[in-house]
This record gives sequence, structure tokens and C-alpha cells, in this order.
Amino acid sequence: MDFQKKSNSLSSAILMNKKPQLEINCDLGEGIPHEDSIYPWIDAASIACGGHYGDENSIRNSLLLAKKHQVKVGIHPSYPDRQNFGRHSMDISFQDLEKSLKEQIQLFKNIAQELQIEIDHVKFHGALYNDAAKNTGLAECLAKFLKTELPNCVLFVPPFSEMEKAAKANGLKTRLEIFGDRTYQDNYLLLGRNQPKALLTEMEEVEKQIQGILEEGVLISSSGKKLPIQAETLCIHGDNPGILDFLPTLRKKFWT
Repeated sequence: MDFQKKSNSLSSAILMNKKPQLEINCDLGEGIPHEDSIYPWIDAASIACGGHYGDENSIRNSLLLAKKHQVKVGIHPSYPDRQNFGRHSMDISFQDLEKSLKEQIQLFKNIAQELQIEIDHVKFHGALYNDAAKNTGLAECLAKFLKTELPNCVLFVPPFSEMEKAAKANGLKTRLEIFGDRTYQDNYLLLGRNQPKALLTEMEEVEKQIQGILEEGVLISSSGKKLPIQAETLCIHGDNPGILDFLPTLRKKFWT
């Protein structure tokens, strides 16, 4: 796919000594009814591949939308937990987890190859993403798994996380990710979704978070602390109920 237009805008910002903008990524392929309206406003999509949601048809449909809108695509594997949408930690052996992840990744790769779409990245979903951010052993196992399974693929990692450390130690390519619509704790971990305001859904909340990231280089934690941050990609959740109320407006305000 041709991403020259988006690449040129980033290059121009660098040449003009302006701070390059973060790319916007979105978790998609998760059965939301308005997915086609999100693609025009993002740069990359992480597409569910059967662990928490998704099947051959949903993956193909999402990949075709990404191709239409010249959006980069990534694999979005999860704990094999459709019942809880992959958002609960699982007591599962790594052998069983690895088997599921291989199946999810292979399904995605087969469809992407069929459609002649290049895979840009991989990003773990939900509880697996959060568990790997703080669990050294899990992060190390996942890094070694990816080194074998997707050695040339970029991994989205949370800054200052165990997953970032393990990925770098194993020679994986990484892209630092932060969330524009999630609240952080003082230790840079995400506030649990069972807590009030863990997910930001209103324009003012998301705008304040993104403005702090882009203009001050900080995240405001749940306690009000300013956390210095550097990142390369910013995620907005596709199933955020307010996404189409704030994403187009904020894209136009901060990215153009």
C-alpha cells in the first residue's frame, strides 16, 4: 500500500524542526457497527484475529477497509477468552497460550497474504497486554515467542513496561504506545477498567489527555501527577462509545 502522503507530512515536520506527530492507531475488527467510519481518521489498525473476537470474515472485511483507506494493519492477538472479550487475566499455561497465539497469528497472516496486504505490527490485546506490561516472566516468554514467530514485525509496547524491556533484550523492533482514551496510574500502568473514568469517552476528557501528550509531553495520572512521556503511536479504542464524537474533531485540530 502507498503511505507516501502520510510519510511526507511526518518528514516535513522533521525538516521544519517541528515536533513530529504521533500516529493514531485503533483496535478494530471487534464487531462494532461503525468501523468503516473510523478508518479515515487513523493511521494504523490493530485487528482482532480470533482470541477475544473475530473470524475469517471479520478479519477480511477489516483488512479490506484498511486497504481502501491506506491504513497500516497489525495483528491483535489475545488470551483465548471470547466470553470476557480478552479483558480478564487467564490462568493458562504458556504452552496453551502459545498454541492459541500461533493459530490467531496464522489465520491473520493467511488472509493478509491472500489480499496482498503487508503486516505492519503486532499488538497484544486487553488483559494479555496489561499482564505482559508488569509480569517479567510472561513478557520474556512472549518476546521469545515473537522472535520465532514474527521476527521482523514491530511490536507495540507500553513505555517503561516489562514488555518493552523483554522485547528490546530479544532484539525485537518496538513502537512505544500510549492511549488517548485510557487513564494511567502513577506507575504508567493503565487504571483497571472496573475503576471510574478508566475509559475516557467525552470530548473534553480525551482532548485534555491528547493536548498534554502532544504539547507538554506528559500524561496526567489518576492522582493528578504529571508523568513525562515519549511515544510513537497513540491508541483510541474502536469500541469507545464516544469515538466518532471526538476522533474526527481532534484529528483535525491536532494532526492537520
